[in-house]
Amino acid sequence: MTTLLDRTTHAVVIPAAPALDEPTFESLGLPAPLVAALAKAGITAPFPIQAETIPDALAGQDLLGRGSTGSGKTLAFGLPVLARVAQMPANPKHPRAVILVPTRELAMQVNDGLEPLGRALGLHFKTVVGGTSMPKQIYALQRGVDVIVATPGRLADLIRQGACSLDEVEMVVLDEADQMCDMGFLPEVTALLEQCSPAAQTLLFSATLDGDVDTIVREHMHDPVRHELAPETSPVDTMEHHVLVVNREDKAVIATEIARRDGRTIMFVRSQLGAERVAGNIADRGVNAKALHGGMSQYARTRTMAEFKEGRIDVLVATDVAARGIHVDDISLVVHVDPPEDPKAYLHRAGRTARAGAEGRVVTIVLRNQRKGLQRLHERAGVSATEHEVVPGHERLVELTGSRTAAEARAASR
Repeated sequence: MTTLLDRTTHAVVIPAAPALDEPTFESLGLPAPLVAALAKAGITAPFPIQAETIPDALAGQDLLGRGSTGSGKTLAFGLPVLARVAQMPANPKHPRAVILVPTRELAMQVNDGLEPLGRALGLHFKTVVGGTSMPKQIYALQRGVDVIVATPGRLADLIRQGACSLDEVEMVVLDEADQMCDMGFLPEVTALLEQCSPAAQTLLFSATLDGDVDTIVREHMHDPVRHELAPETSPVDTMEHHVLVVNREDKAVIATEIARRDGRTIMFVRSQLGAERVAGNIADRGVNAKALHGGMSQYARTRTMAEFKEGRIDVLVATDVAARGIHVDDISLVVHVDPPEDPKAYLHRAGRTARAGAEGRVVTIVLRNQRKGLQRLHERAGVSATEHEVVPGHERLVELTGSRTAAEARAASR
């Protein structure tokens, strides 16, 4: 193991190869009730990033964690939080731990992953996000909540109303910190960190650790230990990237033919209106598809995600705001119906497939006048993509995506 030191962090690069003596959750120092709860949930061995970060987090050190999609980041920060805050119950309006995330979907995902384990230690959770009942959140905080999973805006609103105080917070987690910064939350995140005790422990997990994230590290963390999972192959390398060059009049038809494929599919578009339009167009042609975007109520978004995870929806048409909140392991195809605006958006969208080292395929539908712009975006993203000119029903389209015409779909359902 190589250790690199710089002026702000102790950097520890984690090799992907397993150690000779495989660690266990018990050997990492987690309490027995939590280890038992993990075993009951079928989680018996830590992922590499968990094995490396949990001991430092339990020891009270600030840390930075970077890992690819599906690397196990939620338990890497969540298990130490549960273990440390279980030692003393929370006072009314004073949570013991705060987990900040950029989107409502990710808040629900994190809460669903940690709350059942927290019950084994008698901990109380609450999600604090927009689009849900603020009175219910205030009531829960008045009764006492040990861990809140929050988006920055809603948490700031509750603090302004006097319903929540962060001065007794012992642990702060910033999950997907780079996306929070990209979405303009840096001022709110900074203001929230300043309301916590200077002695509070901070755990920051992010896909990238530069730019505004580095500002947070320098100004609000104390000599953090840095852990990076170094996989044998980059997530980009476990995906196939293809560009489908189409005529304008064929684009909607081709998107529908792709949507008729077997398997779970995510399609990305740029706008809320575009998501509704594409999902409606596909659904009108007999495909079980729904839209997911920030203009929907939280209830509708939660229900749609649950239906997609359970296989009751075959195609999810989403905007970029939902890109990192979608964590479903068996997505084999991501389709950019609208090309993304920048390399980071491309990689976040593409990261919904090829999770945890699995293989996946990413296709982008472009018009002829969009080809050069997409080529430049791919270069900046470090992606090598193969270009194909296709029309509806094209053999290459079928080979790449499993697309089907309406007649083929009807024949397959008989």
